[in-house]
Amino acid sequence: MRIYFNNDKKINRDQLEKLYNDVEWYAYTQDLEVLQQAIEQSLEVISAWSGEELIGLIRVVGDGLTIIYIQDILVLHACQNQGIATQLMQQVLQKYKNVRQKVLLTEDARM
Repeated sequence: MRIYFNNDKKINRDQLEKLYNDVEWYAYTQDLEVLQQAIEQSLEVISAWSGEELIGLIRVVGDGLTIIYIQDILVLHACQNQGIATQLMQQVLQKYKNVRQKVLLTEDARM
């Protein structure tokens, strides 16, 4: 699978819905307009693509100078364990290497 990365925040709503539902983040897809606005208003969004299919995404919020929060990092189940999330994280950490505080909070997906 050939993967390419994109920094465009304009992502098709159906693609977002498919990705977020696939990883069972249903709370995000209850209002797709809000999800799309949240993506577009984020400090940074890097998406991973295989052809025309959205397979992963990382979303950063914060001021970009003193603190960033890695809000979302997700990869389609069928594409997990291939280093995609690692590559997304590395791109964010490289871009914001001079930011003092980088925050990533996780939660148990089974909850």
